[in-house]
Amino acid sequence: MATQTSTQAKSLALAKTTTHSKGRLRKLGVAGLLSELLKYVVLLVLAISFILPFYWMASSAVKNDNQIYTVPPIWLPSPALWNNFWDAWNTPSLNFNLYTYNTVVKYAIPAAFGTVLSSALVAYSFSRIRWIGRDTVFGLVLATIMIPSWVTIVPLFIIFKQLGWLNTFLPLVIPRFFGNAFFIFLLRQFFLTIPTELSDAAKIDGANEFQIMFRVILPLTKPALTVVALFSFMDAWNDYFAPLIYVNIDSQWVLALGVEKMRAAVYEMGNQQLAYPYLMAVSTLVTLPIFVAFFFAQRTFIEGISLTGIKG
Repeated sequence: MATQTSTQAKSLALAKTTTHSKGRLRKLGVAGLLSELLKYVVLLVLAISFILPFYWMASSAVKNDNQIYTVPPIWLPSPALWNNFWDAWNTPSLNFNLYTYNTVVKYAIPAAFGTVLSSALVAYSFSRIRWIGRDTVFGLVLATIMIPSWVTIVPLFIIFKQLGWLNTFLPLVIPRFFGNAFFIFLLRQFFLTIPTELSDAAKIDGANEFQIMFRVILPLTKPALTVVALFSFMDAWNDYFAPLIYVNIDSQWVLALGVEKMRAAVYEMGNQQLAYPYLMAVSTLVTLPIFVAFFFAQRTFIEGISLTGIKG
């Protein structure tokens, strides 16, 4: 009986949905239908244009040399050499396991933690605490976004050299604990959407500003914090220039430097067998974690972006 009732309910819901869709189509008319069709065609073309480069990279990773250099190009490799991923990752002259450890444990995770913590502290001060000159200082912080990073390279290099931090991850991680102007702005706008009554109630209960921030405000801003953490992690994961400047020891290399060394080796090796497929295989493996991270965090990520800036 319960099964029959459930089936009837599903049929009724399906019928209502179908009726609603037909009614909507009638209201749209010919011009509306063409507009809707054009919208989906444009979205489909954009989706294909974004997916195509990654597909070409991934498909090239399992090809042999004949398939790589064939004109017109082969879109479906046959046979697919799946062992290229293992062989490329374990290239004797490159230790990608060590590079992954350096990137994740020594760089990306500490950098993401430092960025979230410092940016949240500063953003809380700009949004929830009233003090003289607050808006002026906030404007100066935003103005630093316009300073090109190239301007500070030489001064920072000299400072880190005098501190003895070269060939370590300190020049890459420590600056992240001093906040990021863009993330400070992002979190400030999100904090402004939280009612001040929550902070007032916590103050009545005897909580100080740090307790209010960590126990009241931050638990309510998980979407925004996730956006900051994901952006920071991606920035460190893909960072090539800063490690190139400050790290000159192979044992401290990150993935970006390893991939670049393999790319340079492709041209040095000339026509060595499977050089290009190996490069595509490593590039695919390095890119894949970012796709996976965004796939699982996309709901929180989009929520954090869409809710930021509602107020303020």
